[in-house]
Amino acid sequence: MAFALSTLRLSSPAFEDGGAIPAKHTGEGDDLSPALVWQDAPEGTKGFALICHDPDAPLVQNGTYGFVHWVLYNIPASTTSLEEATSVGTRGKNDFGRLGYGGPMPPEGHDTHRYYFWVLALDKPTDDLPEGISLRDLLLKVEPHLLGMNRLVGTYRRG
Repeated sequence: MAFALSTLRLSSPAFEDGGAIPAKHTGEGDDLSPALVWQDAPEGTKGFALICHDPDAPLVQNGTYGFVHWVLYNIPASTTSLEEATSVGTRGKNDFGRLGYGGPMPPEGHDTHRYYFWVLALDKPTDDLPEGISLRDLLLKVEPHLLGMNRLVGTYRRG
């Protein structure tokens, strides 16, 4: 199945879709991952993965663009939400070179950036994937197992 939006819905009690991400969830604040909630997962979902990506970052590397802030997988199918600063799931490597979440932090002098939080519903658990894989490697592994996905977009401007 190609990557396409589905009936799966993603939201956050921390910010509205298209709204500003609170500073405590950014590199200028406490750098805590925001709480997220999803519903209407496709039938047959056996696990979830989560990604946060900034397409506005002026960076091209490894044949892709933007900046990866969060790669999280091995989220059980019974999970429909993540608490702030979650410890659920297996942490992948972000573009800061660290495991887990790294909050928004646009370069100085930049305007507002958009941050896409994606939830992916999978027909197979990802518990066979090791900690620390990149977004690219995650997508290569899960694409054949994708049942549905959707996004929540938050914004942030430094300072």
